Amino acid sequence: MSAARPLYKEGFALFAKQDLDGAIAKYTEALELDSTFVLAWSALGMAHSRKGEIDEAIAAGLKAVELEPEETLGYTNLSIFYQQKGMIPEAEDAKARAMQLSMKAQGSS
Repeated sequence: MSAARPLYKEGFALFAKQDLDGAIAKYTEALELDSTFVLAWSALGMAHSRKGEIDEAIAAGLKAVELEPEETLGYTNLSIFYQQKGMIPEAEDAKARAMQLSMKAQGSS
């Protein structure tokens, strides 16, 4: 198991308690150990989004999508972040990509 995973789990527990600053710190620590840890990028985006730090949320969401371009969750989160920023065309594009990936996954199962 990666040394980053326990930090991610600590961050998740803090996020669940609404300690967004603590969660962001733990997710960031995890990513310092493993910059390819997609779950931590997604969680970091969600924590920033909850804090109203939408630019940071979008940046984290884009990194998650870059690392796993075939993962539906990344595009779904990105769509939400874009909506929060008022970037409706980008939000619609991200949502369409998420739906396309979801349909593709359903067809292959």
